[in-house]
Amino acid sequence: MTRNVAIFVFDEVEVLDMCGPFEVFSIAGMNDDPRPFNVFLVAEEMRPIIARHGFSANPHYTIEDCPKPDILIVPGGYGTRREMQNKTIIDWIRHTTKETEHTLSVCTGSLLLAKAGMLEGLEVTTHHLAFDLLRLSAPHAVIREGRRFLDNGKIITSGGIAAGIDASFYMVEKLLGAKVAQETAQYMEYAWQTAKEE
Repeated sequence: MTRNVAIFVFDEVEVLDMCGPFEVFSIAGMNDDPRPFNVFLVAEEMRPIIARHGFSANPHYTIEDCPKPDILIVPGGYGTRREMQNKTIIDWIRHTTKETEHTLSVCTGSLLLAKAGMLEGLEVTTHHLAFDLLRLSAPHAVIREGRRFLDNGKIITSGGIAAGIDASFYMVEKLLGAKVAQETAQYMEYAWQTAKEE
């Protein structure tokens, strides 16, 4: 079984928020046939996305034509503040999440999930500089400061920037087992321990 992993990208997205998970899911089980994950970038429009610090990324699909995601990854970055006001994107996140196996936010990507009404009543986290904004956006969520990531079953939120890599390893281990996660970490030379919600 190959799962579609869609990483939503937008102008001023944080580079490591999208590239870290992209690397983890792309490498996991890369010698398997079929490969366990089909990873792609999806944006509102088919044009180069100008991420933080001028990094340019080319989406593979738009939200209108992308394959149905089994896993949706919503990264953060300063652009989330603008996208929170983008009804088209918020509606797409809400609709897509209803049909995903898992949705993972990285950093302030949690603000978009909050705006879509996906975090109410859940234990969540985000970048340490965005806790107050997350409280305003999801007043009935339980915000856990200092947590690397939190698993609510379908929805997983992670803290700032590099925490998305840990959350991605956690998901690989959750879906494919510890051996695959450890092999992926070894290939990446990344200090991953084991699946433990933090």
